[in-house]
Amino acid sequence: MRAPRFNPLHLAGWLFADMLLVLALVAMGDQGDPQAAARPGSSATPKPGPSKSQKPKGPRAVTRTPVKVSIDASPGDRAEILARLKAATARYEGRQAAFVLTFGRHSDPGTGGAYAGEVNSLLAKARPGMFKGATTRDFWKGGASGGHADIEIYFYTY
Repeated sequence: MRAPRFNPLHLAGWLFADMLLVLALVAMGDQGDPQAAARPGSSATPKPGPSKSQKPKGPRAVTRTPVKVSIDASPGDRAEILARLKAATARYEGRQAAFVLTFGRHSDPGTGGAYAGEVNSLLAKARPGMFKGATTRDFWKGGASGGHADIEIYFYTY
């Protein structure tokens, strides 16, 4: 005798996953945007924030838009990559990165991804305070030649 094709028990996992997704979206939506009052033309009324001597309450949020920087350095030349990273991130000193997406340009996906990995491996050495504990991801971006990386840095809001 054949087993029935539809078994309601199979839906339990999907139902649990969907509920977890909804709860995650509700939790993220509850965070608000701490920079909304700072935007020109914003209708949000500024709330008195914590003073610099007080630590803000609640979990830190991540900025919605990344800071985008680019570097050009020869693959394998770690000293040059390190110097370019220091120069490209100098104006963001004092901020802490939550995660970093690095896109290595090359006509070959493997080589482009490897270059992105090389750049990411030097981030914490270039700026230890900025990239300590940051999550990094290596990506390939098509291009005519190598030695170029586009970096998207998502910083914590405080």
